Amino acid sequence: MRFFLMLYAWYVVGLCFLVSRGECVIHKSLLKDIDGVNKVGSYIGVVVPNGFEMNPLLQSSSFVMDQTRPYLDISGRRFRIGTLENQRVIIVMTGLSMLNAGITTQLLLSLFNVKGVLHFGIAGNANTKLEIGDVVIPKFWAHTGLWSWQRYGQGPESELPLESNGDYTRDVGYLKFSDYNNDTTVDNLLNNVWYQPEEVFPINTTPETRQHAFWVPVDKHYFALSKKLEDLKLEECIDATTCLPRVPKVARVERGVSANMFIDNGAYRTFLNSKFNVTPIDMESAAVALICYQQKIPFIAIRALSDLAGGGSSISNEASTFAPLAAQNAVVTLIKFVQLLHS
Repeated sequence: MRFFLMLYAWYVVGLCFLVSRGECVIHKSLLKDIDGVNKVGSYIGVVVPNGFEMNPLLQSSSFVMDQTRPYLDISGRRFRIGTLENQRVIIVMTGLSMLNAGITTQLLLSLFNVKGVLHFGIAGNANTKLEIGDVVIPKFWAHTGLWSWQRYGQGPESELPLESNGDYTRDVGYLKFSDYNNDTTVDNLLNNVWYQPEEVFPINTTPETRQHAFWVPVDKHYFALSKKLEDLKLEECIDATTCLPRVPKVARVERGVSANMFIDNGAYRTFLNSKFNVTPIDMESAAVALICYQQKIPFIAIRALSDLAGGGSSISNEASTFAPLAAQNAVVTLIKFVQLLHS
């Protein structure tokens, strides 16, 4: 890992000599700072989507910012350096969406000496057995926004375009739009979309030799350790008058999914749960999982349920009310997990 980091650093230095100083993405002075951070030792990478999810962690007494290099700004991201429960950490906010999450995670792993990645935030809930405020830790993650959209008139027995080349598959499953017509006896011109696995290129294989992954596992040790979180006490009230119907809990679940869509639709929520046994639905976790999977870095995601993804009885999404509470519960769970890692 050390050799890779130094090789990457000198590669960027070489680029700096080839272009003007104003055009270089990472200057020599910044590379020196990055090397200084890495010389201290290895870090846990903490990856979070948005500021309102990150701020409770930064404001926690458990986080102590490094006094020498409190942060490094690289490519529009701020990598905050410090300790969390006496563990060296680098905290970075990705921004919304799979693309931002993937880019930020790859930057983190390419530039810094990271020994594991903890991802946390809020999510929609597709599991009727769990409630808003609960914190869930899935064993597997998948990206459900990569589709092969089938032309009208073709069905499950019809081969997809480029399927014979290995580019697309019917192995994962599909969504049939006519199942959700008001009159289900009528066809729908939108026909079917087939869910596709991601192409992945793990670092321990021959470059440009593709593999495919749909369900990406979290780290086995991290997942086993997370069982100790199940008795953790979480917050149930926003204020004196607004409380959840029961005290939230931490639950390990089988699967979570991500895509570049904010899901606030009861029918699609039900489909995802019945088809894939999904609990949390978000927009970033699978991207972080896929990067860590390819880079062979231990990974786990902690997501607090902020809304019912369109499955509730209210006329509007619940996240506007419960997102702050969910974010706080995610941070509490993350901190306790870091304590367990340290012990």
